[in-house]
Order: sequence, then structure tokens, then C-alpha cells
Amino acid sequence: MADDLAGRAELRVAVLGVGVMGAFHVDRLSRTVHGARVTVINDAAADRADTIACAAGARVEPDPIAAINADDVDAVVIASPGPFHAEQVSACLDRGIPVLCEKPLTTSPESAYEIVRREAALPGRLIQVGFMRRYDAEYVKLRTLITDGGVGDPLLLHCVHRNPDNRPEFDSSMMITDSVVHEVDVARFLLGEEIAAIQVTKPTAKRGTPDGQWDPMIVLLTTETGKVVTVEIFARTGVGYQVRTELVGSAGSAMIGLDLGLISTVGPLGAGHWGGPVAPGFVERFATAYGTELQAFVDAARQGTVDGPSAWDGYAAAAVCAAGVEAVRTGESVPIHLQPRP
Repeated sequence: MADDLAGRAELRVAVLGVGVMGAFHVDRLSRTVHGARVTVINDAAADRADTIACAAGARVEPDPIAAINADDVDAVVIASPGPFHAEQVSACLDRGIPVLCEKPLTTSPESAYEIVRREAALPGRLIQVGFMRRYDAEYVKLRTLITDGGVGDPLLLHCVHRNPDNRPEFDSSMMITDSVVHEVDVARFLLGEEIAAIQVTKPTAKRGTPDGQWDPMIVLLTTETGKVVTVEIFARTGVGYQVRTELVGSAGSAMIGLDLGLISTVGPLGAGHWGGPVAPGFVERFATAYGTELQAFVDAARQGTVDGPSAWDGYAAAAVCAAGVEAVRTGESVPIHLQPRP
């Protein structure tokens, strides 16, 4: 099927799952991404699917596998809940069509590795994983600075990931699998190597944190060559959505995620403040990156392939996060052992 897409003037896309993320993808594919048209919508909530499909000029298909196999579908965007991803990505591989799968690739390292093995047996890549930060201009510039040697040898990476609020069931394990997973991919993307171990420290929890949960947490990642990555994950700050990354190298340092790119130290006792407003949520912060990601997916899919984060990237992140969940439970440093790369 992938060969049939080469040179197609308009890519016909099915979107599975139209919650916040899926609805955003439908809107971008319909209004700002060139060369694509949403033809099929699938969602467990029939009313929501009808509303989104009507606005996009698409039809509703209640069965996600039938949506993937539909004659009016050339490629798929998966934004359904994680437990459905393994079956849905597998169906895309069975049909041989490109798929952009929001993280997680699957909910376990074992099932993710099986997807990696299945894709590796095909003539070419079909899976792109939705690690959108790789398409953010600031992250791209930071990676270029690293690869060009602008900060010397990378030594430390400091990451901050803060959300204004989260639902009560968003527990400490989900803070790893749903939030820190992005920092795991960022570390691999920027440093160019795998994560070898993970440890989690639990500071005093913010007042009002649900019983039995820790918020904030500090996550320590160690790469295979001994580089260290610190991650502050804070799921309920009550302030806004903040994502920052600072690289410390042997010849200097660089920081991204400062909104307007300026920190001033004015006022009593030199109190610092941001140079602009804090983004209210992740969609607003990374809206441009999501659009760039979708355009890259469409451009590649029209040639019968994919671009960007691979199934292996999805598997590696799943393996680190599974170890991270264990580290939350034990407080110990947990090693990560990846399977051989096909």
C-alpha cells in the first residue's frame, strides 16, 4: 500500500481518538497542513466523533480497525488511549500504511519491541511516534548547538516539566509514563545516546496532593556514557504550563523554554521574573511544533514513508518509563536493559 501513496496529491487521513489531542490534529490537518484531508473519524464517544467529523467534512467509522482498512484512508493518526495503540498500530502495519502514533507507542516495553520487530521485517518505515518536541524550534536549535560543538562536551541536562493541574487519578506512575516520557525522549534526542538507569526522589508533596502520591518528584537519568539528566516533574503547580531545558557543557551552557527568552532581575532583593506570560497548557506551548510534526508526517506519507521519531524511539522510551515506575515504587536506581536493535 505504501508504494501506492507515492506522489498522491492529497493524503486521506483517518484520525482515531478525538479528545483534546486528536481534535487538535483534525483541526490542523483540515486548516493549516498542506496536502492532506481528514476523511474518517473514530472515537468511543459517538457524539464527539459526530461533531468533529461534521466540522472536518469527514465521516464517522465506529470501528477503529475498519477505519484503518477503509478504502478512503491512506494514512492514520492515532490519538486514542494508550491501551489501544498496540492493536491499532499493528493493523496499520498489516495494511502497510503510514501511521503517526501519539505516545505511548504501546503501554509496555514488550509490546513496543514486538512492534519494532514487525516493522523491521517490512521494506521500509511506516511508524512515526508523536514526540513533538523534536519539531520545536528551540529544541532543534539546542541540538544543533550540541552537534556543532558550541558548548563543548555535553555533561549535564536539567529539565523542568510543570503542569498547572491534573485529574486526581493522575498518579505518580502516570507522572512518569505520561509526562517524564517527553524528557526521556528529549534526553535521547539531545545527547544522542540511550538511558542506562533511572532513579526517583520524592520531596515533600504539595499540600492537597492526593493521598499516596508524590508531587513534585525529581527524576535522575544516567546515560550509557555517564551523562546525567535531572528532571523536575510537578503535575499540579497551580500556575501554568512550564517546560524548560538547560544544557551544561564543558565550554558553556544554554537554556530553552523561557517564553520570551529573557529573565530579568529587578525589584526588591533582585527578585527574578519572566519576561512574558506563562503558557496555560501543552497545546498552546507546542502548537507550532505539533503543526510542523503533522506537516512532516504528511509530506513523508505522500511518498509512502514516515519522518521523525521511530518505533525504536517509542520502545526505548517505554523501557525507560517502565523502569521509572519501578523506581517510584522502590526509590532505588533501576537499570534499563534494551533488547537488540533489529
